Amino acid sequence: MGINRYLVKSTFVSALGGLLFGFDTAVIAGTTHQLTVVYHLTPSLLGVTVSSALWGTVVGAMTAGYPGQRFGRRDSLRIMAVFYFLSALGCALAWSWGSLLAFRIVGGLGIGGSSVLAPMYIAELSPAKWRGRLVGCFQISIVVGILLAYLSNFLIGGMNLGMAEWRWKLGIAALPAFLFLVMLFFIPRSPRWLALKNRTQEALEVLRLTGKENPGQELDSIVASIHLESSAAAEPILQRKYLLPIVLAVTAGAFNQLTGINACLYYLNDIFAAAGASNYSAGMQSVTIGITNLFFTVIAMSVIDQFGRKKLLLTGTAGVCLFLAAIGEIFRTGTHQGWLIWMLMAFMGFFAISQGAVIWVYISEVFPTRVRAQGQAIGTSTLWVMNALISAIFPVLAKKSSAMPFFFFATMMLIDFILVAAIYPETKGVSLEELEQRLGVAS
Repeated sequence: MGINRYLVKSTFVSALGGLLFGFDTAVIAGTTHQLTVVYHLTPSLLGVTVSSALWGTVVGAMTAGYPGQRFGRRDSLRIMAVFYFLSALGCALAWSWGSLLAFRIVGGLGIGGSSVLAPMYIAELSPAKWRGRLVGCFQISIVVGILLAYLSNFLIGGMNLGMAEWRWKLGIAALPAFLFLVMLFFIPRSPRWLALKNRTQEALEVLRLTGKENPGQELDSIVASIHLESSAAAEPILQRKYLLPIVLAVTAGAFNQLTGINACLYYLNDIFAAAGASNYSAGMQSVTIGITNLFFTVIAMSVIDQFGRKKLLLTGTAGVCLFLAAIGEIFRTGTHQGWLIWMLMAFMGFFAISQGAVIWVYISEVFPTRVRAQGQAIGTSTLWVMNALISAIFPVLAKKSSAMPFFFFATMMLIDFILVAAIYPETKGVSLEELEQRLGVAS
């Protein structure tokens, strides 16, 4: 079967949550200098300002399952859209540093919640044949959101808005957030959630609308799966037999952030400024980095099933390690600053084809179905907590030495390369049942 317009529309609307995710996390890069001046921020307080949204993201990701289960994926995404809208408007109108932090935390709740709910909604609406590519639209939309954030910062930066510039940069996200909220009223509920709530006629209608070849048979399959899950006793994940999958998920989440990727995204303008770039030049170079990220993410999504997860991780991690060390050397010696943009583009490209593309797929594959939700929560929470910690510490380290953070991240990537080579299994072309056998977690 193909994909019809109804399915495309539903995927597009829910993936807008990813676009706002990317936009809201990256837009701060264009405001760090003004925020430092306006609120007299020390490097440590700047770190608190940038990472504040990420602590909201941790809470949002860990708690999104409850409203998603009770109110449904679509209706819970509406709540996330309201969070996005209130955060953007609140940041634009912030009357103090404390109020700015509060509204950034609210935005973080939206980011964390949508990072769980939107892929879940798309997966439950999609036919099996197209599920990987349609869920991949969420990752693509995140990267598009990052690019739009840099482009928006660049354009607003050229409007000569003075010390109100940061308010416009943070507040502009209210427009797509409002659009996201409105469009969520024109897509259906998840058929799986409807079946879970015994609303089988509604579920059947959604399956028909999304173009399922045999909606009745599909509904029977969903109902049987729900009965099987509900009859199985909840199994705790903290057991010896799950040690290897837990180690894989935790290290994948932690080292994804120990690349320094989000520290670079959030402080990109500051990194270019430290190398002597003007505000205009830093803004333009940030857009170039965003384009590079999008280009290589699209490539990675097209080859992940052919090339393999482990090979991508090894290739990309080696490249990330090399170019992080090169960036550190540029800052250490204070020479060849003109090469910085090229080194950052190479770093971004190698990250996008490996850590960026593989992380979500890999974490979802290494756990058996009966504990997959718990396992994904562990891996995802590790990623967001590490993201928040690194984002808070980065400006403090960079103040002492611009080179130090990059040499640290390069060292972490060397360790990660060895770890991936030694213990990570290749999951390409391996059924989830066979993978359970290989990992020693089969029932």
